Amino acid sequence: MVLPAADYRERKVKPDNLAEFDDLISRARAVRTLPFRKSDEGAYMAATEEVFDSVDSLIAVWDGNPSRGYSGTADVVVAARERGIPVTVVWPDGACRR
Repeated sequence: MVLPAADYRERKVKPDNLAEFDDLISRARAVRTLPFRKSDEGAYMAATEEVFDSVDSLIAVWDGNPSRGYSGTADVVVAARERGIPVTVVWPDGACRR
């Protein structure tokens, strides 16, 4: 598991999801926290690049629309394809963006 920054749990995990997040972290074989202090778009893309180094393919749950900011799903899909990582895009029937 790769976390983009030291503050990820405190800044980005919603209170209702903390127990589930902590459970997932405790079950991970390894957790790598990148050397960013703040979880921001740059840290997210750096985490994406870190994950790319350990995958053979990517499954993206994506509606096909542009990212709302740097490091969104569209950016991740483009970066994976540029690296030659096979990408499968899925968008479940009835799903909508919030």
